[in-house]
Amino acid sequence: FLSVTEDLVRRRAEHNNCEIFSLEEISLHQQEIEKLEHLDKWCQDLKILYLQNNLIPKIENVGKLKKLEYLNVALNNIERIENLEGCEELKKLDLTANFIGELSSIASLKCNIHLKELFLVGNPCTEFEGYRQFVVATLHQLKYLDSKEIERSERIKALQNYPEVKWKIREQERAYLLKRAREKEEAQRRVQERKDKKQKQMDSKLGFDSPDSPQEKPNQAEGDGEQERCRIIENDEEERRFWEEPTPYTPESRLETHRHIEEKRRAKDNIRESKKREKPPWTLVTAEGKVLNVNVPKLHFSLKDDEENNQIILDLAVYRHMDTSLLDVDVQPTYIRVLVKGKPFQLVLPEEVKPDSSSAKRSQTTGHLVVTMPKAKEIILAKQKVSAPIKYSDCNTQQKNTRRSGQVEKLEVDPSKYSFPDVTKIIQEKERTGQGPIKLQPQKVTEIKK
Repeated sequence: FLSVTEDLVRRRAEHNNCEIFSLEEISLHQQEIEKLEHLDKWCQDLKILYLQNNLIPKIENVGKLKKLEYLNVALNNIERIENLEGCEELKKLDLTANFIGELSSIASLKCNIHLKELFLVGNPCTEFEGYRQFVVATLHQLKYLDSKEIERSERIKALQNYPEVKWKIREQERAYLLKRAREKEEAQRRVQERKDKKQKQMDSKLGFDSPDSPQEKPNQAEGDGEQERCRIIENDEEERRFWEEPTPYTPESRLETHRHIEEKRRAKDNIRESKKREKPPWTLVTAEGKVLNVNVPKLHFSLKDDEENNQIILDLAVYRHMDTSLLDVDVQPTYIRVLVKGKPFQLVLPEEVKPDSSSAKRSQTTGHLVVTMPKAKEIILAKQKVSAPIKYSDCNTQQKNTRRSGQVEKLEVDPSKYSFPDVTKIIQEKERTGQGPIKLQPQKVTEIKK
């Protein structure tokens, strides 16, 4: 069974910096708790405690919470009111939709002198004749019962008829307790039947799975498939019967339903885990050593051949908000592999690269992974000789400029005789011819003359 754990209490105490010793309010609703314990030792300053919609069968281990003012245990499996005498400051108690049939157990609340509000709606005892009169006459400190205010006249009348009402309640209680005893027996019988049925199924399954003769082995795969289909149909039929079978609304049936749902959930989780384990590993390199292109994470990508810088650039569109620690980049001479949350992306490169000189970066705007990989084969591209045509076209102007400036410059008429670039004349001649106003002045004069 599930009980209150320290980890659960700390998680629910986030508003108090996860400190439980000074906790004044805590909500433990819908946690499938089946046993109430430890809270009176860990959280002695509690004032408000929410425990609704669990599977708690008994009020216990809250008697030392002296400061507790509001206790909500609605929608549980509680059958009697008890163990609240120590909650001296208790003002509000919510027992809505439980299984309280022993109405006389409310007498234990007489000690809670500050109790003003009590909720018993949805309990079997509310169907008893004289229920409200009995509660009003028993608990003099109450101001509200089931959200309805208790008038002074109502209390006087209830006190006048108290002996008669008390006798009626006792009779109805007795009948209810007998009925509950039968329901418990029926629940135990039903649980035992289900256990026996499961045991038979397990025995038959084991007997079916172990073949007696070797002749059955060739058809084993076919038999397994047929067996699996039969099992699925049988499980579906069993599930349908479970939900369609009419059962009384009792603590046992509620607990049984919860157990059934939990069992189905665990079975599904086990199947899911086994499928994960059975999943074959991804084939990244074939047995012959051939590297494959793989995109398991199904990401968009682009591969660019940057000839100008003699490198290859991969742009992989990983998710913008993904943590970089979830990416693992491995650059090899002929391929690149990126693990995205353990899922491989692999791409064969069109040319051999240098892994040691490669770099990987994340884009700050898109989050894309950009991997730059320099090519292993270095290519030196010669720059185009721009000075040659300029010399031919500006030959006359150059000669005029040299004559006027008085400088003698030797021009190479036939540059084709050089088989390699002339490193002695790195500066382009165009820059030299464009110096000063000497070149510009005659051009303007000729334009005006024309």
